[in-house]
Amino acid sequence: MILDEASPREEIIRGLNLLMAPGNVHELRVPKAGRRGTISGYFNDLDALAAAALTLDGQVPGIYLTLNPVNSALLARAANRLQDRAQVTTSDSDIPARHWMLLDFDPVRPSGISSTNVEHGRGITAACGAWDDLRGVFGDPAAICDSGNGAHLLYRLNLSNDQNSTELMKCMLAGAATRCGADDVVVDLTVFNAARITKLYGTMTCKGDSTTDRPHRRSRVLEIVESL
Repeated sequence: MILDEASPREEIIRGLNLLMAPGNVHELRVPKAGRRGTISGYFNDLDALAAAALTLDGQVPGIYLTLNPVNSALLARAANRLQDRAQVTTSDSDIPARHWMLLDFDPVRPSGISSTNVEHGRGITAACGAWDDLRGVFGDPAAICDSGNGAHLLYRLNLSNDQNSTELMKCMLAGAATRCGADDVVVDLTVFNAARITKLYGTMTCKGDSTTDRPHRRSRVLEIVESL
């Protein structure tokens, strides 16, 4: 199902409905937030998370969410609220199980800047091509998302969080990169860890200054499979 563009709050709610199962706890995190240091909060309330994200939207380089749910005890670190200069964030050992695999298609460009419209389009095209190319191995992804600079494919998992699943993720990413990577679009090999954070879909991606040829863009969920 292809999704139409919506208001920022509606886009954020869509992203949260995709990633957050009822009752689960996820960390919202903003690294490198200037004087505020690392901003972090733990949420099991979807509406509270969306409201917190909107207070930061467009004011920071990027807003992120733990891809997998975290140990529910971590809610006590900052329960449904944000905390500046957080000293502790989610580690791999804080993840009870893996629910998602992320394939991140990132256009090749200098670090710290947004992609051009052509580069951005190439990232999305590469992800769509990988969807078809990997169907026989991975099946269909649950969703394709616009990261703001490139594209993400998200696959549902049901794996324990242990060393075997970590090695499996590394192998799957390496295979996808070899099969679907291109000279101008790379598949990120570093997103294998259980505590991986991903873009909070619906929020702005603000790398560097927004210029005519390299504008800031809003990330969003583009398409969800009907059966999800």
